[in-house]
Amino acid sequence: MEDNKRKVLDEEAKASLDIWKYVFGFADIAAAKCAIDLKIPEAIENHPSSQPVTLAELSSAVSASPSHLRRIMRFLVHQGIFKEIPTKDGLATGYVNTPLSRRLMITRRDGKSLAPFVLFETTPEMLAPWLRLSSVVSSPVNGSTPPPFDAVHGKDVWSFAQDNPFLSDMINEAMACDARRVVPRVAGACHGLFDGVTTMVDVGGGTGETMGMLVKEFPWIKGFNFDLPHVIEVAEVLDGVENVEGDMFDSIPACDAIFIKWVLHDWGDKDCIKILKNCKEAVPPNIGKVLIVESVIGENKKTMIVDERDEKLEHVRLMLDMVMMAHTSTGKERTLKEWDFVLKEAGFARYEVRDIDDVQSLIIAYRS
Repeated sequence: MEDNKRKVLDEEAKASLDIWKYVFGFADIAAAKCAIDLKIPEAIENHPSSQPVTLAELSSAVSASPSHLRRIMRFLVHQGIFKEIPTKDGLATGYVNTPLSRRLMITRRDGKSLAPFVLFETTPEMLAPWLRLSSVVSSPVNGSTPPPFDAVHGKDVWSFAQDNPFLSDMINEAMACDARRVVPRVAGACHGLFDGVTTMVDVGGGTGETMGMLVKEFPWIKGFNFDLPHVIEVAEVLDGVENVEGDMFDSIPACDAIFIKWVLHDWGDKDCIKILKNCKEAVPPNIGKVLIVESVIGENKKTMIVDERDEKLEHVRLMLDMVMMAHTSTGKERTLKEWDFVLKEAGFARYEVRDIDDVQSLIIAYRS
């Protein structure tokens, strides 16, 4: 009885603290965006001396009010994004970067920074639908209530992006910065998969950067970056990659293998199966395969990865599922059982899932 009473009291004490992250939780995102906008990590990284950057030096470098900047930095230091340490003479303190703050560098294309993703997700256009999340949850299945993004903007995110080049560019850069981070992990899990493969199509490849990285890793492969016309119009010109415009719901160019990253989660099962069927038809029966880079909900591996890391990765996957609900009409993150359903309905003979120690996994679907 005493133990149960203590447990209830502990839960009450924890709840009295945890509730505040839901009251003021947006402060985390807003402060991080502020650091990106002001290029604070870059200013610290580019400081000419080896000393920590003092508040006066930092405010001068980023043209900010010292009093306001001090408060922002106090918050970000408390969150572990920056560190505040004494200068060598011990007469003052200054700021230094951390591995986390370097991931907020908008000028970096090193495969670590997710700053473009932060900026994309914090645009007014992407933030507004979150306030309509309850409407889609409370609406009946197949009801007339429009999805949150559609309710706010009058059209789905893809149509909106086509009509608003600035948002289209932000989507492309957000996807490209994630590709720089995750594609090397995927490539490491792909060796041995491309025997006999001479052509590969990246479906929904955006700027083409993903395919550019893959053909560098596997130089015998001719790459095709496949996306909608307004996306291909601004795609990069890269060695070994041909940009091709089209619609994945109509058909996909014939090739030996297909790469499709963070596309299928944007769509419900019916559309997902349609895309997968077109993928299957585009590859030959013998060596044809489709490489799918997506999250698999509930697939914590518990191998060499510490449990805390597994839990944090799973939390990101579940957050992504909320993003799909807020920003797409029918999209969702899928469990292994749900992936099994859409892959079998699309007619694939077999598939395997490879862990890449990331939020996303590599799902390899074989035509035969």
